[in-house]
Amino acid sequence: MATAIEFNNISKIYRLGLVGTGTLAHDLKRWWTINMRGKEDPYLTIGETNDRSTKGESEYVWALRDIDFKVEQGDVVGIIGKNGAGKSTLLKILSKVTAPTTGTIRARGRIGSLLEVGTGFHPEMTGRENIYMNGAILGMTKAEITKKLDEIVDFSGCERYIDTPVKRYSSGMMVRLGFAVAAHLDPEILVVDEVLAVGDAEFQKKAIGKMQDVSKGEGRTVLFVSHNMKSVKRLCQNGILLENGKINYIGEINQVVDKYLNMYQDCSNLRGLVTFNNDDKKTHQFTEVALINTDGEIIDRPIDVDTTFYLRLKYRTQKNVIAHLALYFSNMQDEIIWYCERADYYGQYIKLSQGSYISTIKIPNPFLKPGRYMITIGFMDMNNKVNDLQKDILALEISDKNVYRIAERAGGIYFPVEWGINKLSNI
Repeated sequence: MATAIEFNNISKIYRLGLVGTGTLAHDLKRWWTINMRGKEDPYLTIGETNDRSTKGESEYVWALRDIDFKVEQGDVVGIIGKNGAGKSTLLKILSKVTAPTTGTIRARGRIGSLLEVGTGFHPEMTGRENIYMNGAILGMTKAEITKKLDEIVDFSGCERYIDTPVKRYSSGMMVRLGFAVAAHLDPEILVVDEVLAVGDAEFQKKAIGKMQDVSKGEGRTVLFVSHNMKSVKRLCQNGILLENGKINYIGEINQVVDKYLNMYQDCSNLRGLVTFNNDDKKTHQFTEVALINTDGEIIDRPIDVDTTFYLRLKYRTQKNVIAHLALYFSNMQDEIIWYCERADYYGQYIKLSQGSYISTIKIPNPFLKPGRYMITIGFMDMNNKVNDLQKDILALEISDKNVYRIAERAGGIYFPVEWGINKLSNI
């Protein structure tokens, strides 16, 4: 299959807070060194890694550094990473919004971009006029745009306001129209940044479906940046993980997402026991939470998929209360897999007098798929007022012993059932 996009040694350096080098002397030095002496930009050697969480010593930072990869025609690639990793800079270079400091990009075909709300729109022009303007920028004739106009307007859902200046559009309407234009004006390469998050749930679903159609049905290439891992996994086949302006990993999208989530999880709670100091401001609070095995020992390692374990809670109350306890397990995409309350047991709330208590919850396994889960616990009164909430307080890892391959199956849980097979007759 033909290569649609090729990034060769792409790097981008910025000077913090200033345009250019900040002084005429530095600008002249850069021009003389590059253009007259034919040597490398002297300020490239002092650039630092783009880590937004640290102060650094240099005024120059590498937003991107040594980016090399290829995208095949018709492929849908998800680009993920934490804020400041360089995702948007990469797409801006591809869309020619900014130029790379070093390296070259080869792209075959027209590029339709939606990088931020209002990309390519003139605020004083109407939605209809902006559609024609964007089509002209992509090299389309007026007749070609007119042929697509009704389809674009219908997809955007902005028909009533299509002859209104876009400066009066909401951010959601702007994204709707912008995506409709980018997706329907026949670009060979579609570049979409995080802006879809501005749209409502119905439009996000439509947009994901449209990107699937243009990639699979029409063979166009899509580069998609999002922090919504569910959307990324649903849409993309392959992925690129950026970290501090560099490529950390390239591969199949599920592997890339798993690596990203494991990189940025809070490692401080990967232990089997957590205790809490007394807080006099809390009338009711947890004092300890622990994962234990059948022998009462703290679990500080992965649990086999077929092993029963327990969650032990210690808590106290400073006055009499009718309350209930709650807990839930969530996966690394922050989706709740299982939720349970003490009041589920025939609707019985707990009548507690002043004092300290302990509860042990048996978690029969198998029921969780192999993987990593976060545990959240809550202490609420009868009116559902939360007195103490400890979110993601413990991490639980389920192992399949590398034998069952259960983690590769679809679905959120693993609950084996007995299969009865009875022969009815001979053939």
